[in-house]
Amino acid sequence: MLSVSQDFLPSQAFSIARSAEQRVPFVFNSPHSGCAYPKRFLEMSRLDSHSIRRSEDCYVDELFSCVVALGAPLLCAHFPRAYLDVNREPWELDPRMFSDGVPPYANIRSPRVAGGLGTVPRLVGEGAEIYAHRLPFAEASERIELLYQPYHAELKQLLVETRQKFGFCVLIDCHSMPAGIQLGESGMRPDFIIGDRFGSSASKALSRAAIQLLDDRGFTVAHNRPYAGGYITEHYGRPSRGIHAIQIEINRGLYMDEQSLQKTSGFDLLARELAGFTADLMALPDYCFTDMPLAAE
Repeated sequence: MLSVSQDFLPSQAFSIARSAEQRVPFVFNSPHSGCAYPKRFLEMSRLDSHSIRRSEDCYVDELFSCVVALGAPLLCAHFPRAYLDVNREPWELDPRMFSDGVPPYANIRSPRVAGGLGTVPRLVGEGAEIYAHRLPFAEASERIELLYQPYHAELKQLLVETRQKFGFCVLIDCHSMPAGIQLGESGMRPDFIIGDRFGSSASKALSRAAIQLLDDRGFTVAHNRPYAGGYITEHYGRPSRGIHAIQIEINRGLYMDEQSLQKTSGFDLLARELAGFTADLMALPDYCFTDMPLAAE
């Protein structure tokens, strides 16, 4: 019987794009832009090859590819989020998905599991069930041990090496969000959302500077609502230890058609704006990486 080891060879599961020398204390991560759907996985699913992509952060890795020329590494998952979500705890699992139950160490009560979006998701983004039948727990266990754990080991190593080289590190976790996202009663539809776990994963000055840089480019920017950052931002962001983590959500309506999943004419313009934004972010003064107030305050 085929297994996860046939779905992805280690060299195919994820990759790091980097220049010959890392010149800035930044690490970029695109955990949800993977679009390699194994045949075996598709055969397990009740969804067709188009519908199953509804959870995918399409093209986000391409939008941020500019950072490599600026001297920052970019870690990208090639496996899709519907197959395995590395922006979750390692064992956030829904026992209803498995024919033989889950072990006691699994977190079965998180809000993300309740929403069908655990480490091995039950649903895609629009609420459609992924699987035609229950899975053996060994299926989830293999995905976590063979893909999730090596991915996080690579991300951790990038952060450790960056902090050792520069004295501190900034992790930018890159995502996209549905075009229809609205903020409360205002009905505001943000172009970007900057998430810092309500100030716990990055210095306040860094978050405010990121918001201001996007605002200066004419974008509508929200802060922490409705996305404050997932497991990656929360787990790795330790400002007191010199590791800052922010999550960036991009409105898909800026660059793609959500029905066809094709790029629109806005893609190239947004890529150029992001190249300028990331260059400006990397050029921020040192006080943005502490909790000291901004000079203008």
